Amino acid sequence: MRGILIGAGLRPTRQRLALCGLLFCGARRHVTADDLHQDAICGGFSLSLATVYNTLNQFAEVGLVRKISISGERSYFDTEVGDHCHFHVEAEDRIIDVPPSSVRFDCLPSPPEGYRISKVDIVIRLERIATAADTTFEAKG
Repeated sequence: MRGILIGAGLRPTRQRLALCGLLFCGARRHVTADDLHQDAICGGFSLSLATVYNTLNQFAEVGLVRKISISGERSYFDTEVGDHCHFHVEAEDRIIDVPPSSVRFDCLPSPPEGYRISKVDIVIRLERIATAADTTFEAKG
């Protein structure tokens, strides 16, 4: 973890090492600051929520994680920083990666003079389809 932080130009403080270990110790993850704060507490790390927010934003600034804002209210941090799209399951408040080959663009608009496109974020919002079983349960309840 120390090497990841140093390679990104960050000093490997105790807090950064702890959060880096939680983020990059296994499978790719989508986390909120609240999620990671809870993981830290469960892991025995004493960190404030503000420290977690600040550290995640620092990680995003140096490219260790990708920040995904949903409706300007909630931010997720994705450990997969490559270009890809997301589904947002609103009722469950979670995001899921969209398979890369399933979204295609034939062309993007040209940016105004003096600008370049730095990245394209696509979030596809999902809601669960009510089934006959859901309706039957509601009628009995």
